[in-house]
Amino acid sequence: MEDALRPPALDPRAALFLDFDGTLVPIASRPDGIEVGAWLVPTLRQLHALLGGALALVSGRPLSELDAWLAPLRLPAAGVHGVERRDGDGPTRRLAGGLPDALIHRVERLVARTPDLRLERKPGALALHYRDAPHLGDMCARMMLAAARPHAELTVLLGKCVVEVKPRGATKANAVSEFLARPAFAGRQPVFVGDDATDEDGFAAVQAVGGIGIKVGDGPSGAQFRLGGPEAVRLWLQAALPQPAYPVALEAAR
Repeated sequence: MEDALRPPALDPRAALFLDFDGTLVPIASRPDGIEVGAWLVPTLRQLHALLGGALALVSGRPLSELDAWLAPLRLPAAGVHGVERRDGDGPTRRLAGGLPDALIHRVERLVARTPDLRLERKPGALALHYRDAPHLGDMCARMMLAAARPHAELTVLLGKCVVEVKPRGATKANAVSEFLARPAFAGRQPVFVGDDATDEDGFAAVQAVGGIGIKVGDGPSGAQFRLGGPEAVRLWLQAALPQPAYPVALEAAR
């Protein structure tokens, strides 16, 4: 990676927004198959304190899953690409109801006759995974676009081996903008770190107000800076800490 693309050091006066899969943890073949490094929870806890609470997860996962993987840590977060939102330890707010039954049944019929596809039901959204059958990606995208077309309130997201349908107004950009109006985040330079096409509106949102977008991994992006993968993200995050998180120091000593 060229030095010009490396992000600057994380400023303690920043507001930090982090994607999860592909950014903080390596992507797995199934969402429940990820491995969360021992470094992650203590590092996020230290960063949350360092930034005065101005750290939020902005993920495609439901908040219940983020909380389970990061227990006992409970951070400000937006889940399902902004359908769910939560300030710190406060209650979770959902921005939309359920999806139309006709759309759900159409996707279910496709998955029933195509064993290599997997359907993930999320609060207010639906994700069709084709990681085990990448050659079916175009077909999955066409089918989801056609199923969503009669419903003006819905939109389709194309991610890494996944196609998702969700409410049109629920975006990572809108979630970031809402966080930036909260006292803990207001007046700080926003920094958004993500790896997928679904993070591009987050990059655009922070850069539009003088913030920093950081793309993780390869591929085209509107972000100004890049990190190579979750391990590079770990090193960049921990470089901002006055003292490394204990589990990482323990692992390094082995």
